[in-house]
Amino acid sequence: MRAISPLHAVLVVLAMACIVLGDTGGKHLTSQGISPYFAAWGRFALAAVALAPFARITRADLPAFTDRRVLVRTALIVAGIASILTALRTEPIANVFGAFFVGPVVAYFGSAILLKERVTPTRAILLLIGFLGVLLVVKPGFGMSSGMGFALMAGCFYGSYLIATRLVAGVYRPRLLLFSQLAVGAVVLTPFAILNWPQEVPPLFTAAFVLSAGGSALGNYLLLIASRSLPANVVAPLVYSQILWAMVIGWAVFGDWPDGLAFVGLAIILASGLFGLRLALKGR
Repeated sequence: MRAISPLHAVLVVLAMACIVLGDTGGKHLTSQGISPYFAAWGRFALAAVALAPFARITRADLPAFTDRRVLVRTALIVAGIASILTALRTEPIANVFGAFFVGPVVAYFGSAILLKERVTPTRAILLLIGFLGVLLVVKPGFGMSSGMGFALMAGCFYGSYLIATRLVAGVYRPRLLLFSQLAVGAVVLTPFAILNWPQEVPPLFTAAFVLSAGGSALGNYLLLIASRSLPANVVAPLVYSQILWAMVIGWAVFGDWPDGLAFVGLAIILASGLFGLRLALKGR
């Protein structure tokens, strides 16, 4: 098996920190009364503008922007971002990310059903254990808040987005797929952003707005670089470091800390991810 580069592994962990920082900016905006749709539009629009000079879109690429599969993929990520920003309005960052990790479960088993991908017993068991952790964070049936419901929806949308990405990954180049989701997402969200344009801006609005878009964009860019050299079964478990970043940053910025049951759930999710990383490093 090819040796794993520590540098690229560190890049994945740093990418997760950037993504959490982006959602920290988003939480500041939405908790101060800014619409999640406006915050989501800003994230897509700014990232699209930043990527446009490097996307190298040609006339031959234009059919991709009307491909039904590409449009469904974009709709899923737009819904996912809007849902997670809605959840962050009222919920601690760590709890939102804990619920969001239903996404790998949806992607893994959904791919097995829709794409006929192979399911391994060990990986399936680890994902189900992680899902038990998600249930402890979400607390279904025990007064689950609407915010956690949106976090769970965000994870389901993201898992479905991953399946949709696999459907078109071999058809279009990665940079085209990234730009198409950003540009089309920005266009789709523009009417909602106009309807929810802030009448008054909260303190640190500009900084939070730029952090929300820039943190997410930088995190996904670093993840793209690392993914070129690291196999997917190594990248996936490292993504679970989001939980640690979410706990630390959520406590440092907002003073949020998970309650006892949620903390146990987050620990279970993280442990399943770390064990998955150990298996991946052994080539299993």
